[in-house]
Amino acid sequence: MTFTATQTIRSFEGNLLKLTHQSTSVKGEMALNLYLPPQAENAEPGSIPVLFWLSGLTCTGDNCAEKGFFQAAASKKGIAVVFPDTSPRGAKIQGEDESWDFGTGAGFYVNATKAPWNENYIMYSYINEELHTTLFEEFKVLDPKRVSISGHSMGGHGALISFLKNPGKYKSVSAFAPICNPMNAPWGQKAFTGYFGSENQDTWKEYDATELLKNFNAKLDVLIDVGTADKFYKQGQLLPENFDETVREVCDIKGPNYKLRFQEGYDHSYYFVATFAEDHVLYHAQYLFA
Repeated sequence: MTFTATQTIRSFEGNLLKLTHQSTSVKGEMALNLYLPPQAENAEPGSIPVLFWLSGLTCTGDNCAEKGFFQAAASKKGIAVVFPDTSPRGAKIQGEDESWDFGTGAGFYVNATKAPWNENYIMYSYINEELHTTLFEEFKVLDPKRVSISGHSMGGHGALISFLKNPGKYKSVSAFAPICNPMNAPWGQKAFTGYFGSENQDTWKEYDATELLKNFNAKLDVLIDVGTADKFYKQGQLLPENFDETVREVCDIKGPNYKLRFQEGYDHSYYFVATFAEDHVLYHAQYLFA
Protein backbone atom coordinates (compact mmCIF):
# COMPACT_ATOMS: atom_id res chain seq x y z
CA MET A 1 0.00 0.00 0.00
CA THR A 2 1.22 3.49 -0.86
CA PHE A 3 -0.59 5.16 2.05
CA THR A 4 -0.60 4.36 5.75
CA ALA A 5 -3.73 5.29 7.68
CA THR A 6 -2.71 6.53 11.12
CA GLN A 7 -6.25 7.35 12.25
CA THR A 8 -9.85 7.04 11.05
CA ILE A 9 -12.34 9.57 12.42
CA ARG A 10 -16.09 9.33 11.96
CA SER A 11 -17.41 12.63 10.63
CA PHE A 12 -20.85 13.50 9.23
CA GLU A 13 -21.57 9.79 8.67
CA GLY A 14 -18.42 9.47 6.57
CA ASN A 15 -14.79 8.86 7.52
CA LEU A 16 -11.84 11.24 7.73
CA LEU A 17 -8.64 9.29 7.10
CA LYS A 18 -5.33 10.63 8.36
CA LEU A 19 -2.75 9.33 5.91
CA THR A 20 1.01 9.34 5.43
CA HIS A 21 3.10 8.27 2.46
CA GLN A 22 6.56 8.58 0.99
CA SER A 23 6.58 11.22 -1.73
CA THR A 24 8.86 10.96 -4.74
CA SER A 25 8.26 14.63 -5.58
CA VAL A 26 9.42 16.16 -2.29
CA LYS A 27 11.66 13.21 -1.37
CA GLY A 28 10.21 12.62 2.07
CA GLU A 29 7.19 11.59 4.10
CA MET A 30 4.03 13.64 3.57
CA ALA A 31 0.85 13.66 5.61
CA LEU A 32 -2.65 14.45 4.39
CA ASN A 33 -6.31 14.00 5.24
CA LEU A 34 -8.87 12.30 3.02
CA TYR A 35 -12.57 12.64 3.74
CA LEU A 36 -14.71 9.85 2.31
CA PRO A 37 -18.43 10.71 2.43
CA PRO A 38 -21.02 8.14 3.51
CA GLN A 39 -21.85 7.42 -0.14
CA ALA A 40 -18.34 5.92 -0.52
CA GLU A 41 -19.18 2.92 1.64
CA ASN A 42 -19.74 -0.08 -0.62
CA ALA A 43 -19.74 2.20 -3.66
CA GLU A 44 -18.73 1.17 -7.17
CA PRO A 45 -15.20 2.04 -8.34
CA GLY A 46 -14.91 5.54 -9.74
CA SER A 47 -18.25 6.69 -8.35
CA ILE A 48 -17.16 9.41 -5.91
CA PRO A 49 -16.03 12.83 -7.22
CA VAL A 50 -13.20 14.64 -5.48
CA LEU A 51 -12.50 18.14 -4.22
CA PHE A 52 -8.88 19.08 -3.49
CA TRP A 53 -8.44 21.70 -0.76
CA LEU A 54 -5.15 23.63 -0.53
CA SER A 55 -4.44 25.40 2.75
CA GLY A 56 -2.56 28.63 3.44
CA LEU A 57 0.64 29.80 5.11
CA THR A 58 1.67 27.94 8.30
CA CYS A 59 -1.09 25.35 7.83
CA THR A 60 -1.02 21.58 7.51
CA GLY A 61 -3.62 19.24 6.07
CA ASP A 62 -5.36 19.30 9.46
CA ASN A 63 -6.49 22.94 9.56
CA CYS A 64 -9.40 22.86 7.16
CA ALA A 65 -10.31 19.29 8.06
CA GLU A 66 -10.78 20.42 11.66
CA LYS A 67 -12.07 24.00 11.19
CA GLY A 68 -13.33 24.46 7.64
CA PHE A 69 -16.57 22.44 7.91
CA PHE A 70 -16.31 21.19 4.35
CA GLN A 71 -17.31 17.67 5.43
CA ALA A 72 -20.85 18.74 6.32
CA ALA A 73 -21.77 19.78 2.79
CA ALA A 74 -19.53 17.19 1.15
CA SER A 75 -21.30 14.39 3.02
CA LYS A 76 -24.69 15.55 1.71
CA LYS A 77 -23.52 15.77 -1.90
CA GLY A 78 -21.32 12.65 -1.87
CA ILE A 79 -18.00 14.39 -2.56
CA ALA A 80 -14.63 13.24 -1.21
CA VAL A 81 -12.26 15.97 0.01
CA VAL A 82 -8.46 15.81 -0.06
CA PHE A 83 -6.54 18.02 2.41
CA PRO A 84 -2.80 17.90 1.54
CA ASP A 85 0.05 19.54 3.46
CA THR A 86 1.45 22.92 2.42
CA SER A 87 5.14 22.04 2.13
CA PRO A 88 7.71 19.33 2.74
CA ARG A 89 8.53 18.70 6.39
CA GLY A 90 11.98 18.18 7.79
CA ALA A 91 13.91 18.65 4.55
CA LYS A 92 16.82 19.97 6.63
CA ILE A 93 17.46 22.93 4.35
CA GLN A 94 19.21 25.78 6.10
CA GLY A 95 16.72 28.57 6.76
CA GLU A 96 13.53 26.62 6.08
CA ASP A 97 12.23 27.18 9.62
CA GLU A 98 13.37 30.77 10.09
CA SER A 99 10.18 32.55 8.97
CA TRP A 100 6.50 31.68 8.83
CA ASP A 101 5.96 32.88 5.25
CA PHE A 102 8.79 30.99 3.53
CA GLY A 103 10.02 27.42 3.77
CA THR A 104 8.21 25.02 6.10
CA GLY A 105 4.46 25.54 5.85
CA ALA A 106 4.93 27.94 2.93
CA GLY A 107 5.68 25.88 -0.17
CA PHE A 108 3.48 28.15 -2.34
CA TYR A 109 2.50 25.16 -4.51
CA VAL A 110 5.38 25.79 -6.92
CA ASN A 111 8.26 23.71 -8.24
CA ALA A 112 11.34 25.52 -6.94
CA THR A 113 14.15 25.99 -9.45
CA LYS A 114 16.74 27.61 -7.17
CA ALA A 115 19.11 25.51 -5.06
CA PRO A 116 18.81 24.17 -2.44
CA TRP A 117 15.00 24.44 -2.54
CA ASN A 118 14.71 22.62 -5.87
CA GLU A 119 15.59 19.31 -4.20
CA ASN A 120 12.44 19.08 -2.07
CA TYR A 121 10.12 22.03 -2.66
CA ILE A 122 8.34 20.51 -5.65
CA MET A 123 4.81 21.10 -4.39
CA TYR A 124 3.20 21.89 -7.74
CA SER A 125 4.06 18.46 -9.11
CA TYR A 126 3.20 16.83 -5.79
CA ILE A 127 -0.35 18.25 -5.85
CA ASN A 128 -1.13 18.11 -9.56
CA GLU A 129 0.66 14.91 -10.56
CA GLU A 130 1.83 12.61 -7.78
CA LEU A 131 -1.20 12.83 -5.49
CA HIS A 132 -3.58 12.37 -8.40
CA THR A 133 -1.79 9.20 -9.48
CA THR A 134 -1.28 7.63 -6.07
CA LEU A 135 -4.66 8.49 -4.51
CA PHE A 136 -6.73 7.24 -7.40
CA GLU A 137 -4.67 4.07 -7.69
CA GLU A 138 -5.18 3.17 -4.04
CA PHE A 139 -8.68 4.50 -3.37
CA LYS A 140 -10.55 2.97 -6.28
CA VAL A 141 -13.87 4.49 -5.26
CA LEU A 142 -12.60 7.95 -6.27
CA ASP A 143 -13.34 9.20 -9.78
CA PRO A 144 -10.19 10.60 -11.49
CA LYS A 145 -12.34 12.22 -14.19
CA ARG A 146 -14.38 14.31 -11.76
CA VAL A 147 -12.00 16.46 -9.73
CA SER A 148 -12.29 20.09 -8.60
CA ILE A 149 -9.96 22.30 -6.57
CA SER A 150 -10.26 25.05 -3.96
CA GLY A 151 -8.07 26.73 -1.35
CA HIS A 152 -7.46 29.55 1.08
CA SER A 153 -4.89 32.37 0.90
CA MET A 154 -1.65 30.77 -0.35
CA GLY A 155 -3.82 27.74 -1.08
CA GLY A 156 -6.23 29.89 -3.05
CA HIS A 157 -3.25 30.92 -5.15
CA GLY A 158 -2.37 27.24 -5.52
CA ALA A 159 -5.91 26.35 -6.59
CA LEU A 160 -6.07 29.12 -9.18
CA ILE A 161 -2.72 28.33 -10.80
CA SER A 162 -3.42 24.58 -10.78
CA PHE A 163 -6.70 25.16 -12.61
CA LEU A 164 -5.28 27.67 -15.09
CA LYS A 165 -2.16 25.62 -15.89
CA ASN A 166 -4.09 22.37 -16.44
CA PRO A 167 -7.09 22.95 -18.73
CA GLY A 168 -9.52 20.06 -18.40
CA LYS A 169 -7.86 18.46 -15.37
CA TYR A 170 -10.21 20.14 -12.90
CA LYS A 171 -13.94 20.55 -13.43
CA SER A 172 -14.08 23.78 -11.40
CA VAL A 173 -12.10 26.10 -9.13
CA SER A 174 -12.88 28.35 -6.17
CA ALA A 175 -10.86 30.26 -3.60
CA PHE A 176 -11.08 32.06 -0.28
CA ALA A 177 -8.95 35.22 0.01
CA PRO A 178 -6.44 34.00 -2.59
CA ILE A 179 -3.07 35.59 -3.31
CA CYS A 180 -4.16 36.50 -6.84
CA ASN A 181 -1.11 38.35 -8.10
CA PRO A 182 1.93 37.16 -6.08
CA MET A 183 4.45 38.93 -8.33
CA ASN A 184 3.13 42.23 -6.96
CA ALA A 185 2.49 41.14 -3.35
CA PRO A 186 5.08 41.04 -0.54
CA TRP A 187 4.37 37.40 0.33
CA GLY A 188 4.73 36.32 -3.28
CA GLN A 189 7.82 38.39 -3.94
CA LYS A 190 9.61 36.87 -0.95
CA ALA A 191 8.63 33.34 -1.90
CA PHE A 192 9.38 33.67 -5.60
CA THR A 193 12.75 35.29 -4.94
CA GLY A 194 13.67 32.40 -2.66
CA TYR A 195 12.32 29.57 -4.81
CA PHE A 196 13.18 30.94 -8.28
CA GLY A 197 15.67 33.79 -7.87
CA SER A 198 14.95 37.46 -8.45
CA GLU A 199 16.21 37.37 -12.03
CA ASN A 200 13.83 34.66 -13.27
CA GLN A 201 10.75 36.80 -13.88
CA ASP A 202 9.46 34.52 -16.63
CA THR A 203 9.31 31.69 -14.11
CA TRP A 204 7.48 33.97 -11.68
CA LYS A 205 4.80 34.51 -14.33
CA GLU A 206 4.30 30.76 -14.67
CA TYR A 207 3.03 30.65 -11.07
CA ASP A 208 1.04 33.89 -10.96
CA ALA A 209 -2.71 33.49 -11.55
CA THR A 210 -3.17 37.01 -12.89
CA GLU A 211 -0.37 36.48 -15.42
CA LEU A 212 -1.65 33.01 -16.38
CA LEU A 213 -5.01 34.51 -17.34
CA LYS A 214 -3.32 36.06 -20.37
CA ASN A 215 -2.76 32.59 -21.84
CA PHE A 216 -6.10 31.06 -20.80
CA ASN A 217 -8.00 30.42 -24.00
CA ALA A 218 -11.52 29.97 -22.64
CA LYS A 219 -14.17 31.73 -20.63
CA LEU A 220 -13.36 31.56 -16.91
CA ASP A 221 -15.83 30.48 -14.26
CA VAL A 222 -14.62 30.78 -10.67
CA LEU A 223 -16.01 31.56 -7.21
CA ILE A 224 -13.77 33.82 -5.11
CA ASP A 225 -14.70 35.16 -1.67
CA VAL A 226 -12.73 37.91 0.09
CA GLY A 227 -13.57 39.45 3.48
CA THR A 228 -13.69 43.23 3.69
CA ALA A 229 -12.11 43.12 7.18
CA ASP A 230 -9.22 40.93 6.00
CA LYS A 231 -6.05 42.69 7.17
CA PHE A 232 -3.98 40.97 4.51
CA TYR A 233 -6.34 42.21 1.81
CA LYS A 234 -5.91 45.72 3.17
CA GLN A 235 -2.12 45.28 3.17
CA GLY A 236 -2.07 44.45 -0.53
CA GLN A 237 -1.19 40.78 -0.15
CA LEU A 238 -4.18 39.39 -2.07
CA LEU A 239 -4.84 41.82 -4.96
CA PRO A 240 -8.13 40.33 -6.23
CA GLU A 241 -8.82 43.56 -8.14
CA ASN A 242 -5.79 42.89 -10.36
CA PHE A 243 -7.14 39.43 -11.16
CA ASP A 244 -10.65 40.78 -11.76
CA GLU A 245 -9.47 43.58 -14.04
CA THR A 246 -7.45 41.11 -16.11
CA VAL A 247 -10.42 38.77 -16.45
CA ARG A 248 -12.89 41.49 -17.41
CA GLU A 249 -10.90 44.08 -19.34
CA VAL A 250 -7.47 42.82 -20.37
CA CYS A 251 -8.50 39.34 -21.51
CA ASP A 252 -12.31 39.58 -21.67
CA ILE A 253 -12.75 35.98 -20.51
CA LYS A 254 -15.47 36.40 -17.84
CA GLY A 255 -17.67 33.31 -17.86
CA PRO A 256 -21.35 33.09 -16.85
CA ASN A 257 -20.45 31.68 -13.41
CA TYR A 258 -17.55 34.02 -12.67
CA LYS A 259 -18.07 35.46 -9.18
CA LEU A 260 -15.81 37.69 -7.09
CA ARG A 261 -17.66 38.38 -3.84
CA PHE A 262 -16.60 40.75 -1.08
CA GLN A 263 -18.08 39.56 2.22
CA GLU A 264 -18.76 42.45 4.57
CA GLY A 265 -16.98 42.32 7.93
CA TYR A 266 -15.23 38.96 7.46
CA ASP A 267 -11.51 38.52 8.13
CA HIS A 268 -8.87 36.04 6.88
CA SER A 269 -9.60 33.30 9.42
CA TYR A 270 -11.26 29.91 9.27
CA TYR A 271 -14.38 31.50 10.75
CA PHE A 272 -14.68 33.13 7.34
CA VAL A 273 -13.94 29.89 5.49
CA ALA A 274 -16.42 27.88 7.57
CA THR A 275 -19.18 30.44 6.98
CA PHE A 276 -19.06 30.05 3.20
CA ALA A 277 -17.79 26.45 2.93
CA GLU A 278 -21.21 25.13 1.91
CA ASP A 279 -21.48 27.73 -0.86
CA HIS A 280 -18.20 26.51 -2.30
CA VAL A 281 -19.05 22.82 -2.08
CA LEU A 282 -22.37 23.48 -3.83
CA TYR A 283 -20.59 25.54 -6.47
CA HIS A 284 -18.29 22.62 -7.25
CA ALA A 285 -21.14 20.09 -7.09
CA GLN A 286 -22.83 21.66 -10.11
CA TYR A 287 -19.73 20.82 -12.18
CA LEU A 288 -18.83 17.50 -10.57
CA PHE A 289 -22.34 16.12 -11.13
CA ALA A 290 -22.99 17.78 -14.49
